[in-house]
Amino acid sequence: MPVYVQHEMLGKVPDVFNAEALWQAPGLALFSRKPLLRDLLERSPREHRGRAATRCFSHVTLMLPQDEVDDDRHLTRGARARDLAQSLAALHQKDFGDLLGADEVRYDVVGADALEPGQVEVKFGHAVYLPAPGEKVLYTVTTSRDSAVWKPVCPIYPTQRLALIGHDDNCASHAVPGWPFGLDAAVLLINDGPDAPIEVQVRPKGGFDCSFDPLGGYYTIKSKRADADDSRLLMKITRLAAAPGQPACAPIQLAPATAWKTRARTADEAEQTALPFSHRPASFEADATYAPIAPIAQQCVTLVALALPRLSRYRDTGALALEIGLDSTLALAASADDAVISFAVDCADALHVVTSAGRERISAPASFTPVDALCVKLAAVAPAMAERYCAMLCLPQPVGVPVASGARFVFGRSAPMLAALRVLDSARFLQRKEGFDSASADRIGLSRNAFSFEAAGAGANACYQIGRLASTQALFHLDEQMQFVASIGDASVDRPYTLPPGHHLVAGHYVLRFDA
Repeated sequence: MPVYVQHEMLGKVPDVFNAEALWQAPGLALFSRKPLLRDLLERSPREHRGRAATRCFSHVTLMLPQDEVDDDRHLTRGARARDLAQSLAALHQKDFGDLLGADEVRYDVVGADALEPGQVEVKFGHAVYLPAPGEKVLYTVTTSRDSAVWKPVCPIYPTQRLALIGHDDNCASHAVPGWPFGLDAAVLLINDGPDAPIEVQVRPKGGFDCSFDPLGGYYTIKSKRADADDSRLLMKITRLAAAPGQPACAPIQLAPATAWKTRARTADEAEQTALPFSHRPASFEADATYAPIAPIAQQCVTLVALALPRLSRYRDTGALALEIGLDSTLALAASADDAVISFAVDCADALHVVTSAGRERISAPASFTPVDALCVKLAAVAPAMAERYCAMLCLPQPVGVPVASGARFVFGRSAPMLAALRVLDSARFLQRKEGFDSASADRIGLSRNAFSFEAAGAGANACYQIGRLASTQALFHLDEQMQFVASIGDASVDRPYTLPPGHHLVAGHYVLRFDA
């Protein structure tokens, strides 16, 4: 079997920085103690013909007790560790020079908390690679369990042939945080050079499904075992250096692989809409990322997305954070405990995604698949809306309410019509500073009576008549693809703004589609 990663513990030595003591025991003492580094390399050649070694490994990592590495760094600025690496490389070159070919001998010395005083561990093999000084990273490998929080695993360098990632450093060249499979499972990454894509093979052979999502730009790995749970691993391989004719950071395609593959307020104050410090008109420019689904019904209003506000505009309300969670069906979670993924904006207008794996800063546009076959998208806002909003959270499960034609209705905090669409009308979504009364998240940006609407006309002449009822209420018109059209200013009941069917209106946190 090929030696992809070999870990060995050397016998205890009085001085872990003594290269000769780690390389080979003197005289006949060799037969009375555990093999040392020279013996291990000799017994596990890189290539051999029959019993004769024809090539040996040339990249070796030494792990010393962490305390001793720290003392060396404190007292000599790491000089003893550097001398150890250089001395071992010289001994390696001297004893195995005829088995190296053009390979360069490289040693690295690191600390390990698990080692006791006098203990030394070594690691070498086909999938152990040490970069040359100044060598730039070609790829970075990150993994996730939910597509939201991505954790670094390892770099891959231009001349590095193999990398083996898995459960821990003992069975792989790099450990994967939160590895969901057993000790016997691993992912082998094969680099055939800067002009070829990375080849991915999952071990053991036939035990896993590995598929590439070109839209998400990552691999999904799942076990085929009948008794396996729904655990999966998402793996992203990002190119940092460009190959000829290929842009940097291009998506990595799946290469052909062999078959494994409050402040207290009065009652009157509590009813008022929270206003930002300043609000002024902005220039208009289209910027779309979201395509709506088919209408739920004729003449209905559908909540298709939630507009995440810039909380910095509402400092006087004591708002610290707004957090919206989605459950395993990607519907709005009934409580924080039910959420498999949450999206949060803080008082500095920073966007974060939150899952059981942690919290990570994000930007729009972005997409996430916290559960299989279900995707949630975060759309960017047009420049004309960017003063008020950070992003739009597109709802995988839109909520629709039918409306009657020929009648005028009102939407707002105090209006019963379309109340089912005001899904954030609860204090649990908004975190406030101590001393500020808890209040519905709708108090930020949505007036008690925001706008009126009426379904009018029929057939080709169908439309909605929109009237702006509060002078402080910002209203934005988006088209069918949620591209920015206009900011609705002067629009009264007598002189309404005409909204075509299938278009959207943004008011407060809500992106509403009007179908007629």
